[in-house]
Amino acid sequence: MPDRPLRDQVAVVAGATRGVGRGIARMLGAAGATVYCTGRSVRGRPATPGRPETLEETAEMVAAGGGRGIPVRTDHTVESEVEQLFARVRAEAGRLDVLVNDIWGGDALTEWGTPFWELSTARGQQMLERAVQSHIITSRHGAPLMVERNSGLIVEVTDGDTLGYRGNLFYDLAKNAVIRLAYAMAADLHAHRITALAITPGFLRSEAVLDHFGVTEANWRDAIEKDEYFAESETPCFVGRAIAALAADPDVAAKSGGLFSSWELAKEYGFTDLDGRRPGWGSFFSNKVQAILERDTAPDEMDLFVIRTRLHQAELDPSAAEEAERLRAWLGLHG
Repeated sequence: MPDRPLRDQVAVVAGATRGVGRGIARMLGAAGATVYCTGRSVRGRPATPGRPETLEETAEMVAAGGGRGIPVRTDHTVESEVEQLFARVRAEAGRLDVLVNDIWGGDALTEWGTPFWELSTARGQQMLERAVQSHIITSRHGAPLMVERNSGLIVEVTDGDTLGYRGNLFYDLAKNAVIRLAYAMAADLHAHRITALAITPGFLRSEAVLDHFGVTEANWRDAIEKDEYFAESETPCFVGRAIAALAADPDVAAKSGGLFSSWELAKEYGFTDLDGRRPGWGSFFSNKVQAILERDTAPDEMDLFVIRTRLHQAELDPSAAEEAERLRAWLGLHG
């Protein structure tokens, strides 16, 4: 990309406190954008138990990278606060070029390993409010600034580049819902030359994941011994660079309504992660699946999990019908 291709653009990153949102805000800033960093955690008022990150820190990182970072505490499930946010953007900047919906807040609510008939509906409803309803509210009040100018990009951040089941009913519903949300918004926005799309990172080295493995970004490779799949992980800035590339692409409208991954966009646009690597989660995972299928030894629990995961992905892909049959046959023998 040319130096500072987003120099005159204004972005709102909803959910910029940490993780993917922080990485996206940083990379939009590195491309020159003014970035309104929103979420609930500010200095002296942390919103997520056990996490120290704040919006002010993210805004400072944006500025350090060459952009302008503006922290705005906003609870995106409260419509009046979202209205106030975009009223401020209108008053201060007079435009909105990029809107990224990355509000999540569902980690503590996800009951992994529990069948849907035993799930807490209250926890599930809260997850959907945080991870889906908040996105709808935010787009509802951000899109008018784009419609006025017949220009803009709305990005929905999800998990996974397929429509396959993600292992928990409410988690699956939330992550697939925002993919559909991008598609639906794209249809309504087409006449106004505004692009809406969904994007996923791969195995993410977020602050929480690094803490889980007991490593830092400086020595993250030490955790590969604990999880071999961590070898192909990526920083939150990798997907951030993907979104910056999309925002700078004059032909981005051709992607409207679609679902994209950080690793495929990296190949298309030619960017790398912060360390110069170009993680390719899709091919890495496919190779792991193939290796398990070809192995003579008995599978362990991780092997079974990987094959079931791939089957969930393949069974909804008409082009992968033969692969799905092979996976089912293998599980019939080993699962």
